Amino acid sequence: MAKPRILLNLFHPTFAQSRGGKALAEAARQLTNLTFRNVCQEYPDLKIDVKQEQKLLLEHDLIVFQHPVRWYSGPALLKEWLDQVLQYGFAYPPGAGEQLKGKFWLSAVTTGGPQEAYRSGGRNNFTMSELLRPFQQTANLCGMIWQPPFVVHSVVPVKMGGISDEELARRAEEYRALLDSITIS
Repeated sequence: MAKPRILLNLFHPTFAQSRGGKALAEAARQLTNLTFRNVCQEYPDLKIDVKQEQKLLLEHDLIVFQHPVRWYSGPALLKEWLDQVLQYGFAYPPGAGEQLKGKFWLSAVTTGGPQEAYRSGGRNNFTMSELLRPFQQTANLCGMIWQPPFVVHSVVPVKMGGISDEELARRAEEYRALLDSITIS
């Protein structure tokens, strides 16, 4: 078993003010087999270099999409990136555009709300698994192997009811350990 080449694509429009996103990114960046990219910083004008992004996807085994959950989805640039980069003939259809087949997809997301808000009958009415279903189907269509998402809830400031700094540090270490534990054959 070998360590995968990991591409971590961070999609966080307000990363400088992010509590959870920063903690996760700092922990992940400790890994030597990881390529870290702040995609919002790369493309502030939304003009995505599709060929460069496709090249990076082909060079890596595990693709991590790290982002906050905003309005029950990802930030706008993530959607634009998916629309532009995962083109017909490159990412799909099966049999013709399977260049991503067998690569792993991991969604690593943060929420401001508590875990109990993300359930049937909770404030947000749906589980995180249900809300991330469009990403899971995108991975499936591309022939990628969907990994259970890594979710950190309540990353708002502590004074607003967020998790403690110690809990956030523990979750960030769990994230790093998860990324480090994935192997490919």
